[in-house]
Amino acid sequence: MMNLSVYLHIPFCTHRCSYCDFNTYAGLEYLITDYVGALCREIEILGETLPDSYRNKVHTIYFGGGTPSLLSPEQIKAVLTSLKQEFGFEADLEISLEANPGTLNLAKVQAYKDLGINRLSIGFQTANERELKLLGRIHTLEDVFKSVKIARLAGIRNLNLDLIYGLPGQTLADWENSLQVALALEVEHLSLYNLTIEEGTLMDEWIRRGDFAYPDSDFAADCYELSRELLAKAGYVHYEISNWAKPTENGQNFCRHNLQYWNNRDYVGIGAGAHSFVSGFRLSNVMHPAHYIQKMNAPFRNAFPFTPATVYAHRVDGEEEMRDTVLLGLRLIQDGVGEEDFYQRFGKRLTDVFPGEIDRLLSKGLVEWIETDQPRLRLTRFGQLLGNQAFVEFV
Repeated sequence: MMNLSVYLHIPFCTHRCSYCDFNTYAGLEYLITDYVGALCREIEILGETLPDSYRNKVHTIYFGGGTPSLLSPEQIKAVLTSLKQEFGFEADLEISLEANPGTLNLAKVQAYKDLGINRLSIGFQTANERELKLLGRIHTLEDVFKSVKIARLAGIRNLNLDLIYGLPGQTLADWENSLQVALALEVEHLSLYNLTIEEGTLMDEWIRRGDFAYPDSDFAADCYELSRELLAKAGYVHYEISNWAKPTENGQNFCRHNLQYWNNRDYVGIGAGAHSFVSGFRLSNVMHPAHYIQKMNAPFRNAFPFTPATVYAHRVDGEEEMRDTVLLGLRLIQDGVGEEDFYQRFGKRLTDVFPGEIDRLLSKGLVEWIETDQPRLRLTRFGQLLGNQAFVEFV
Protein backbone atom coordinates (compact mmCIF):
# COMPACT_ATOMS: atom_id res chain seq x y z
CA MET A 1 0.00 0.00 0.00
CA MET A 2 1.38 3.40 -0.98
CA ASN A 3 1.18 6.15 1.64
CA LEU A 4 2.10 9.75 0.99
CA SER A 5 3.52 12.34 3.37
CA VAL A 6 3.39 16.10 2.93
CA TYR A 7 5.94 18.59 4.25
CA LEU A 8 5.06 22.31 4.34
CA HIS A 9 7.92 24.74 4.80
CA ILE A 10 7.20 27.92 6.76
CA PRO A 11 10.40 29.99 6.40
CA PHE A 12 9.58 32.89 8.73
CA CYS A 13 11.26 33.63 12.07
CA THR A 14 11.20 36.63 14.37
CA HIS A 15 14.95 36.12 14.93
CA ARG A 16 17.58 33.97 13.20
CA CYS A 17 19.55 31.69 15.54
CA SER A 18 23.34 31.75 15.52
CA TYR A 19 23.70 28.09 14.44
CA CYS A 20 20.89 27.97 11.88
CA ASP A 21 21.54 27.30 8.20
CA PHE A 22 17.96 26.32 7.36
CA ASN A 23 16.02 28.20 4.71
CA THR A 24 14.64 30.76 7.19
CA TYR A 25 14.28 34.55 7.20
CA ALA A 26 13.76 37.11 9.94
CA GLY A 27 11.87 40.33 9.27
CA LEU A 28 9.73 39.03 6.39
CA GLU A 29 6.57 38.40 8.39
CA TYR A 30 4.74 40.89 6.16
CA LEU A 31 4.89 38.20 3.43
CA ILE A 32 3.03 35.57 5.45
CA THR A 33 -0.45 36.27 4.05
CA ASP A 34 0.73 36.13 0.43
CA TYR A 35 2.90 33.12 1.23
CA VAL A 36 -0.04 31.13 2.58
CA GLY A 37 -1.92 31.95 -0.61
CA ALA A 38 1.05 30.68 -2.64
CA LEU A 39 1.13 27.44 -0.62
CA CYS A 40 -2.54 26.85 -1.41
CA ARG A 41 -1.86 27.57 -5.07
CA GLU A 42 0.99 25.05 -5.19
CA ILE A 43 -1.26 22.45 -3.54
CA GLU A 44 -3.94 23.19 -6.13
CA ILE A 45 -1.49 22.80 -9.04
CA LEU A 46 -0.20 19.50 -7.69
CA GLY A 47 -3.76 18.31 -7.15
CA GLU A 48 -4.77 18.99 -10.75
CA THR A 49 -2.63 16.11 -12.06
CA LEU A 50 -2.20 14.06 -8.88
CA PRO A 51 -1.93 10.36 -9.84
CA ASP A 52 -4.77 8.18 -8.55
CA SER A 53 -2.19 6.07 -6.69
CA TYR A 54 -1.58 9.03 -4.35
CA ARG A 55 -5.18 10.20 -3.98
CA ASN A 56 -6.60 9.89 -0.45
CA LYS A 57 -3.27 8.42 0.70
CA VAL A 58 -1.86 11.31 2.80
CA HIS A 59 -1.14 9.86 6.25
CA THR A 60 1.27 12.45 7.70
CA ILE A 61 1.57 16.22 7.38
CA TYR A 62 4.44 18.23 8.85
CA PHE A 63 4.60 22.01 9.21
CA GLY A 64 8.33 22.78 9.56
CA GLY A 65 10.44 25.89 9.47
CA GLY A 66 11.30 28.45 10.44
CA THR A 67 8.53 29.02 12.94
CA PRO A 68 5.22 27.55 11.75
CA SER A 69 3.57 28.68 14.98
CA LEU A 70 3.77 32.25 13.62
CA LEU A 71 0.86 31.26 11.37
CA SER A 72 -2.62 31.93 12.71
CA PRO A 73 -5.10 29.07 13.04
CA GLU A 74 -7.02 30.58 10.11
CA GLN A 75 -3.92 30.37 7.92
CA ILE A 76 -3.21 26.78 8.98
CA LYS A 77 -6.85 25.97 8.25
CA ALA A 78 -6.59 27.38 4.71
CA VAL A 79 -3.61 25.14 3.96
CA LEU A 80 -5.18 22.01 5.46
CA THR A 81 -8.46 22.65 3.65
CA SER A 82 -6.61 22.88 0.33
CA LEU A 83 -4.67 19.70 1.06
CA LYS A 84 -7.77 17.73 1.99
CA GLN A 85 -9.62 18.93 -1.10
CA GLU A 86 -6.81 18.31 -3.57
CA PHE A 87 -5.06 15.25 -2.08
CA GLY A 88 -7.43 13.57 0.36
CA PHE A 89 -6.47 12.14 3.75
CA GLU A 90 -6.31 8.73 5.34
CA ALA A 91 -8.42 8.33 8.48
CA ASP A 92 -5.46 7.90 10.83
CA LEU A 93 -3.69 11.18 10.12
CA GLU A 94 -0.64 12.54 11.97
CA ILE A 95 -0.29 16.32 11.71
CA SER A 96 2.84 17.78 13.29
CA LEU A 97 3.66 21.43 13.80
CA GLU A 98 6.96 22.91 14.97
CA ALA A 99 6.62 25.66 17.56
CA ASN A 100 9.01 28.01 19.30
CA PRO A 101 8.39 28.63 23.00
CA GLY A 102 6.91 32.08 23.44
CA THR A 103 4.82 31.91 20.24
CA LEU A 104 2.03 29.86 21.79
CA ASN A 105 -1.03 30.69 23.83
CA LEU A 106 -3.89 28.46 24.93
CA ALA A 107 -6.45 29.80 22.45
CA LYS A 108 -4.06 29.32 19.53
CA VAL A 109 -3.10 25.76 20.47
CA GLN A 110 -6.72 24.80 21.11
CA ALA A 111 -7.57 26.12 17.66
CA TYR A 112 -4.67 24.14 16.16
CA LYS A 113 -5.94 21.02 17.91
CA ASP A 114 -9.48 21.60 16.58
CA LEU A 115 -7.99 21.70 13.06
CA GLY A 116 -6.49 18.23 13.55
CA ILE A 117 -2.96 19.05 14.66
CA ASN A 118 -2.15 16.22 17.07
CA ARG A 119 1.62 16.51 17.46
CA LEU A 120 3.68 19.52 18.52
CA SER A 121 7.47 19.76 18.32
CA ILE A 122 8.80 22.44 20.67
CA GLY A 123 12.25 23.98 20.27
CA PHE A 124 13.53 23.55 23.84
CA GLN A 125 17.27 23.24 22.86
CA THR A 126 18.78 23.67 26.36
CA ALA A 127 17.85 24.36 29.98
CA ASN A 128 20.93 26.56 30.39
CA GLU A 129 20.26 30.30 29.98
CA ARG A 130 23.86 31.01 28.88
CA GLU A 131 23.55 28.37 26.18
CA LEU A 132 20.21 29.77 25.02
CA LYS A 133 21.87 33.14 24.48
CA LEU A 134 24.82 31.52 22.71
CA LEU A 135 22.41 29.78 20.32
CA GLY A 136 20.58 33.03 19.72
CA ARG A 137 17.32 31.69 21.11
CA ILE A 138 14.94 34.41 22.29
CA HIS A 139 12.90 32.22 24.65
CA THR A 140 13.55 31.43 28.31
CA LEU A 141 13.31 28.16 30.19
CA GLU A 142 10.09 29.44 31.72
CA ASP A 143 8.68 29.85 28.21
CA VAL A 144 9.32 26.14 27.62
CA PHE A 145 7.45 25.18 30.80
CA LYS A 146 4.53 27.41 29.79
CA SER A 147 4.43 25.98 26.27
CA VAL A 148 4.28 22.39 27.52
CA LYS A 149 1.55 23.31 30.01
CA ILE A 150 -0.46 25.09 27.31
CA ALA A 151 -0.15 22.11 24.96
CA ARG A 152 -1.39 19.75 27.67
CA LEU A 153 -4.30 22.01 28.59
CA ALA A 154 -5.27 22.13 24.91
CA GLY A 155 -5.33 18.34 24.78
CA ILE A 156 -2.14 17.64 22.79
CA ARG A 157 -1.06 14.13 23.74
CA ASN A 158 2.00 13.80 21.54
CA LEU A 159 4.73 16.30 22.39
CA ASN A 160 8.33 16.41 21.20
CA LEU A 161 11.17 18.49 22.60
CA ASP A 162 14.26 19.32 20.51
CA LEU A 163 17.58 19.57 22.38
CA ILE A 164 21.13 20.34 21.18
CA TYR A 165 24.39 19.04 22.69
CA GLY A 166 28.08 19.57 21.97
CA LEU A 167 27.91 23.36 22.43
CA PRO A 168 31.03 25.53 22.95
CA GLY A 169 31.72 25.74 26.68
CA GLN A 170 29.15 23.11 27.56
CA THR A 171 29.99 20.58 30.26
CA LEU A 172 28.63 17.08 30.73
CA ALA A 173 26.86 18.35 33.86
CA ASP A 174 25.20 21.08 31.78
CA TRP A 175 23.93 18.52 29.30
CA GLU A 176 22.74 16.16 32.03
CA ASN A 177 20.80 19.02 33.61
CA SER A 178 19.06 19.79 30.30
CA LEU A 179 18.16 16.12 29.90
CA GLN A 180 16.81 15.89 33.44
CA VAL A 181 14.67 19.01 32.94
CA ALA A 182 13.32 17.55 29.70
CA LEU A 183 12.58 14.20 31.36
CA ALA A 184 10.75 15.96 34.19
CA LEU A 185 8.33 17.41 31.61
CA GLU A 186 7.27 13.84 30.73
CA VAL A 187 6.85 14.38 27.00
CA GLU A 188 6.25 11.51 24.60
CA HIS A 189 9.20 12.18 22.30
CA LEU A 190 12.71 13.64 22.45
CA SER A 191 14.96 14.63 19.54
CA LEU A 192 18.61 15.18 20.51
CA TYR A 193 20.97 16.74 17.98
CA ASN A 194 24.71 17.21 17.98
CA LEU A 195 25.58 20.82 17.15
CA THR A 196 27.12 21.07 13.70
CA ILE A 197 28.88 24.26 12.66
CA GLU A 198 27.56 25.22 9.24
CA GLU A 199 29.46 27.56 6.96
CA GLY A 200 28.05 31.07 6.84
CA THR A 201 26.29 30.96 10.21
CA LEU A 202 27.03 33.39 13.04
CA MET A 203 28.42 30.49 15.08
CA ASP A 204 30.85 29.69 12.27
CA GLU A 205 31.97 33.33 12.18
CA TRP A 206 32.54 33.41 15.96
CA ILE A 207 34.64 30.24 15.86
CA ARG A 208 36.72 31.44 12.90
CA ARG A 209 37.31 34.69 14.80
CA GLY A 210 38.53 32.73 17.81
CA ASP A 211 35.70 33.65 20.16
CA PHE A 212 34.96 29.97 20.82
CA ALA A 213 36.73 26.67 20.29
CA TYR A 214 35.41 24.29 17.65
CA PRO A 215 33.08 21.73 19.29
CA ASP A 216 34.90 18.63 20.50
CA SER A 217 33.75 15.35 18.92
CA ASP A 218 34.84 13.27 21.93
CA PHE A 219 32.75 15.45 24.21
CA ALA A 220 29.77 15.09 21.85
CA ALA A 221 30.18 11.30 22.01
CA ASP A 222 30.15 11.48 25.83
CA CYS A 223 26.90 13.49 25.65
CA TYR A 224 25.40 10.88 23.35
CA GLU A 225 26.41 8.01 25.63
CA LEU A 226 24.89 9.80 28.62
CA SER A 227 21.69 10.41 26.66
CA ARG A 228 21.32 6.74 25.76
CA GLU A 229 21.84 5.74 29.38
CA LEU A 230 19.48 8.27 31.00
CA LEU A 231 16.69 7.93 28.47
CA ALA A 232 16.75 4.13 28.61
CA LYS A 233 16.37 4.31 32.40
CA ALA A 234 13.44 6.68 31.93
CA GLY A 235 11.65 4.18 29.66
CA TYR A 236 12.25 5.83 26.29
CA VAL A 237 12.79 3.66 23.22
CA HIS A 238 15.77 4.66 21.09
CA TYR A 239 14.32 4.09 17.60
CA GLU A 240 16.43 6.38 15.39
CA ILE A 241 19.94 7.75 15.82
CA SER A 242 18.72 11.11 17.19
CA ASN A 243 15.20 10.20 18.35
CA TRP A 244 13.61 8.58 21.37
CA ALA A 245 9.93 7.87 22.11
CA LYS A 246 8.14 6.83 25.27
CA PRO A 247 5.55 4.10 24.67
CA THR A 248 2.12 4.92 26.09
CA GLU A 249 -1.35 3.41 25.96
CA ASN A 250 -1.79 5.40 22.72
CA GLY A 251 1.05 3.58 21.00
CA GLN A 252 4.77 3.98 20.35
CA ASN A 253 4.76 7.75 19.72
CA PHE A 254 7.36 7.37 16.97
CA CYS A 255 7.26 10.29 14.53
CA ARG A 256 5.46 8.67 11.61
CA HIS A 257 6.30 11.55 9.29
CA ASN A 258 10.04 11.19 9.82
CA LEU A 259 9.73 7.41 9.45
CA GLN A 260 8.53 8.13 5.92
CA TYR A 261 11.93 9.75 5.24
CA TRP A 262 13.97 7.06 6.96
CA ASN A 263 12.13 4.32 5.07
CA ASN A 264 12.78 6.26 1.83
CA ARG A 265 9.09 6.46 0.99
CA ASP A 266 7.32 9.12 -1.07
CA TYR A 267 6.77 12.63 0.27
CA VAL A 268 5.80 15.95 -1.29
CA GLY A 269 7.50 19.16 -0.14
CA ILE A 270 5.49 22.35 -0.53
CA GLY A 271 6.80 25.89 -0.02
CA ALA A 272 10.03 27.83 -0.42
CA GLY A 273 13.07 25.56 -0.45
CA ALA A 274 10.99 22.43 0.18
CA HIS A 275 12.31 19.08 -1.04
CA SER A 276 10.34 16.13 -2.41
CA PHE A 277 10.90 12.48 -3.22
CA VAL A 278 7.90 11.41 -5.26
CA SER A 279 7.07 9.65 -8.54
CA GLY A 280 10.71 8.62 -8.88
CA PHE A 281 12.06 12.20 -8.67
CA ARG A 282 13.98 14.16 -6.08
CA LEU A 283 12.95 17.80 -6.43
CA SER A 284 13.46 21.11 -4.66
CA ASN A 285 11.77 24.51 -4.80
CA VAL A 286 13.06 28.04 -5.20
CA MET A 287 14.51 29.20 -1.88
CA HIS A 288 13.45 32.78 -1.13
CA PRO A 289 9.82 33.23 -0.03
CA ALA A 290 9.36 36.39 -2.14
CA HIS A 291 10.59 34.54 -5.25
CA TYR A 292 8.38 31.58 -4.35
CA ILE A 293 5.33 33.85 -4.18
CA GLN A 294 6.22 35.37 -7.56
CA LYS A 295 6.64 31.92 -9.13
CA MET A 296 3.31 30.71 -7.81
CA ASN A 297 1.52 33.73 -9.28
CA ALA A 298 2.92 33.09 -12.78
CA PRO A 299 1.15 31.07 -15.50
CA PHE A 300 2.19 27.43 -15.54
CA ARG A 301 1.57 24.28 -17.55
CA ASN A 302 3.07 21.00 -16.46
CA ALA A 303 2.20 17.79 -14.70
CA PHE A 304 2.74 16.32 -11.25
CA PRO A 305 5.18 16.41 -9.49
CA PHE A 306 6.40 19.69 -11.01
CA THR A 307 5.13 23.15 -10.07
CA PRO A 308 6.18 26.70 -11.00
CA ALA A 309 8.41 26.70 -7.90
CA THR A 310 10.48 23.68 -8.99
CA VAL A 311 14.12 24.64 -9.60
CA TYR A 312 15.77 21.21 -9.35
CA ALA A 313 14.62 17.78 -10.47
CA HIS A 314 16.59 14.54 -10.56
CA ARG A 315 15.21 11.20 -11.69
CA VAL A 316 16.24 8.48 -9.25
CA ASP A 317 17.29 5.20 -10.86
CA GLY A 318 16.95 1.79 -9.25
CA GLU A 319 20.50 1.54 -7.91
CA GLU A 320 20.33 4.99 -6.34
CA GLU A 321 17.01 4.19 -4.69
CA MET A 322 18.46 0.99 -3.25
CA ARG A 323 21.49 2.85 -1.89
CA ASP A 324 19.31 5.58 -0.40
CA THR A 325 17.05 2.98 1.20
CA VAL A 326 19.97 1.33 2.99
CA LEU A 327 21.66 4.60 3.96
CA LEU A 328 18.46 6.00 5.48
CA GLY A 329 17.27 2.70 6.91
CA LEU A 330 20.45 2.21 8.91
CA ARG A 331 19.42 5.26 10.93
CA LEU A 332 16.67 3.11 12.45
CA ILE A 333 18.24 1.79 15.63
CA GLN A 334 15.99 -1.22 16.19
CA ASP A 335 14.74 -2.17 12.74
CA GLY A 336 17.59 -1.21 10.44
CA VAL A 337 17.04 -2.62 6.95
CA GLY A 338 15.02 -5.82 6.65
CA GLU A 339 16.27 -8.40 4.14
CA GLU A 340 12.73 -9.45 3.17
CA ASP A 341 11.46 -5.86 3.07
CA PHE A 342 14.29 -4.99 0.70
CA TYR A 343 13.51 -8.00 -1.53
CA GLN A 344 9.79 -7.22 -1.64
CA ARG A 345 10.56 -3.66 -2.72
CA PHE A 346 13.34 -4.24 -5.24
CA GLY A 347 13.16 -7.91 -6.22
CA LYS A 348 16.79 -8.32 -5.15
CA ARG A 349 18.51 -9.49 -1.99
CA LEU A 350 20.31 -6.91 0.11
CA THR A 351 23.30 -9.23 0.41
CA ASP A 352 23.44 -9.73 -3.37
CA VAL A 353 23.35 -6.00 -4.15
CA PHE A 354 25.82 -4.75 -1.52
CA PRO A 355 28.03 -7.72 -0.50
CA GLY A 356 31.29 -5.73 -0.34
CA GLU A 357 29.82 -2.77 1.54
CA ILE A 358 28.16 -5.01 4.13
CA ASP A 359 31.28 -7.14 4.65
CA ARG A 360 33.42 -4.05 5.21
CA LEU A 361 31.00 -2.66 7.77
CA LEU A 362 30.70 -6.00 9.55
CA SER A 363 34.49 -6.27 9.78
CA LYS A 364 34.70 -2.80 11.34
CA GLY A 365 32.04 -3.66 13.91
CA LEU A 366 29.75 -0.88 12.66
CA VAL A 367 26.78 -3.09 11.72
CA GLU A 368 25.33 -6.43 12.75
CA TRP A 369 22.72 -8.91 11.57
CA ILE A 370 19.85 -9.61 13.94
CA GLU A 371 16.97 -12.08 13.62
CA THR A 372 13.49 -10.77 14.40
CA ASP A 373 10.61 -11.23 12.00
CA GLN A 374 13.31 -11.42 9.31
CA PRO A 375 17.08 -10.93 9.07
CA ARG A 376 17.82 -7.25 9.65
CA LEU A 377 20.99 -5.25 9.12
CA ARG A 378 21.41 -2.50 11.70
CA LEU A 379 24.05 -0.36 13.33
CA THR A 380 25.81 -1.77 16.38
CA ARG A 381 25.88 0.27 19.56
CA PHE A 382 29.42 1.28 18.56
CA GLY A 383 28.23 2.03 15.03
CA GLN A 384 25.65 4.50 16.33
CA LEU A 385 28.52 6.72 17.45
CA LEU A 386 30.16 6.54 14.01
CA GLY A 387 27.10 6.45 11.79
CA ASN A 388 28.65 8.59 9.06
CA GLN A 389 31.38 6.00 8.55
CA ALA A 390 28.68 3.45 7.76
CA PHE A 391 26.51 5.74 5.63
CA VAL A 392 29.40 6.76 3.38
CA GLU A 393 29.49 3.20 2.00
CA PHE A 394 26.14 3.84 0.31
CA VAL A 395 26.67 7.35 -0.99
